[in-house]
Amino acid sequence: MKKKLTLALVVAATAGSGLVGCANMTETQRTTGTGAAIGAAAGAVIGGVSGGGKGAATGAVLGAAVGAGGGYLWSQRMQEQKASMEQATAGTGVRVSQTADNQLKLDIPSDISFDSGRYDIKPELRPILDRFATTLNQNPVTTVKIVGHTDSTGSDAVNMPLSVNRAGATRDYLVARGVAANRIAIDGRGPREPIADNGTVAGRAMNRRVEIFVAEAAR
Repeated sequence: MKKKLTLALVVAATAGSGLVGCANMTETQRTTGTGAAIGAAAGAVIGGVSGGGKGAATGAVLGAAVGAGGGYLWSQRMQEQKASMEQATAGTGVRVSQTADNQLKLDIPSDISFDSGRYDIKPELRPILDRFATTLNQNPVTTVKIVGHTDSTGSDAVNMPLSVNRAGATRDYLVARGVAANRIAIDGRGPREPIADNGTVAGRAMNRRVEIFVAEAAR
């Protein structure tokens, strides 16, 4: 019976490593999730051998924490920041969510962020970033990553720097409002990570976006 329980936990944890490859997860997020699943499997084996069924369950939990390499913490502060941003962005089209690896994610669509082919921030985005900067300054232990995206119109020679410049403009706006620059990393993916069909006007508009990730490292 002990062997059967241990095997079930191992299978469940290993299967979890296949579930962490969600479409909206970055490579870092997938790696963290996979590490947790593999760690859980290893912990279940060790716990099952040493302490029976209860040991297997405990080992799986501890193994997940070790396998994640520290991972991210979803603290009360993070939950409060999420609630604040949901309130600030209500009705704007900005999506606020908690990722699978406990990061706060803001998806900012093109209609309120940047005009086509440009990286200067539109007036509609400024009050949202003002509120976002306030929440970041209230939770200074977090780090931020801003990722810019474009549609497939034009060449990579244009789109790659444009996506980086959009992320950079967002960072500079936050820094001007008191957020420490060393807390913010930027990246540009150009047209390489579409979330909609670039063959339609609506799809291209969805692909022109900025994603902001906020993370609090687990201690």
